[in-house]
Amino acid sequence: MIVDCAVYENGTRRKGELPLDHAYEAGRDGDNAFVWIGLHEPSEHEFESVRAEFDLHDLAVEDAIKAHQRPKLENYGDSLFLVLKTARYNDEAEDVEFGEILLFVGPTFVVSVRHGDASELHEVREEVERRRDLLSCGTGAVLHAIVDRVVDDYVPVVEGLDNDIEEIERQVFSPRRRNAAERIYKLKREVLAFHRSTAPLIDPLSRLAREPHPIVHEDIRKYFGDVHDHLLRVVDEVDNSSALLTSGLQANLAQVGVQQNEDVRRISAWVAIAAANTLVAGIYGMNFEHMPELSWELGYPLALGVMVLIGALLYWRFRRAGWL
Repeated sequence: MIVDCAVYENGTRRKGELPLDHAYEAGRDGDNAFVWIGLHEPSEHEFESVRAEFDLHDLAVEDAIKAHQRPKLENYGDSLFLVLKTARYNDEAEDVEFGEILLFVGPTFVVSVRHGDASELHEVREEVERRRDLLSCGTGAVLHAIVDRVVDDYVPVVEGLDNDIEEIERQVFSPRRRNAAERIYKLKREVLAFHRSTAPLIDPLSRLAREPHPIVHEDIRKYFGDVHDHLLRVVDEVDNSSALLTSGLQANLAQVGVQQNEDVRRISAWVAIAAANTLVAGIYGMNFEHMPELSWELGYPLALGVMVLIGALLYWRFRRAGWL
């Protein structure tokens, strides 16, 4: 589906809606003109005219239609193909929802293909249209604006993960008997998936920030350096989150072991109390004819008293030792 199609010339969007076939020609009208076509989850048939018009590489087109690619940057002649992984955090379900943006960028065109709902580009288009000074630098300005939005959208994901990790830490060391292992493992898996979506983007952004390219104007290249720094901070935070979850899982296992030891001690204490009284009851329950205190009227109360006294002494001793 075509979301938007516009021609920009000298940093300004041409007025009016342009059909797709007219946009192709309009993008070639001036020396400083280019067309930006935005698509959302297009089919192979819908993308065919775009591929033919801009002579897009077949491998890149296949990636754009099927998606599910790692972040990467590829050169095809004088054009670039960039894959970005978008992310959005669902706090209620505690999972990261991923999408993709695939960008074909040439001297006279930008084709953005979006999969998923994260990092919508409508606001990006509006923001970049207000920066005539950047748009006048050509298609590299659009490339930077999209990459900048995707990286900025990583920050709320990191914050959401950090909040849940703090909750897990409180849960692990809470006096309540709750095992957080399943929650930790699930969140660990989300963090690893997020790392796989962000870390591979470091190299492409480094190349855009340092290596000269005809599409990326010199004034735009420094902006890619800023986005690269933001991405490095995000990746560092993700690595820290992964390390904290690993430590949390180990601490949770240690807490479970401590709780089990306490349970065993309590059970052992009560068993010892019961065993002492059972010993006395067993001796006095053998019913031998020649048995001390057998004919003594106070023998039965004395046996009960001895059992109560033994039980009380053992309870006091175990309680003082912290077993009860």
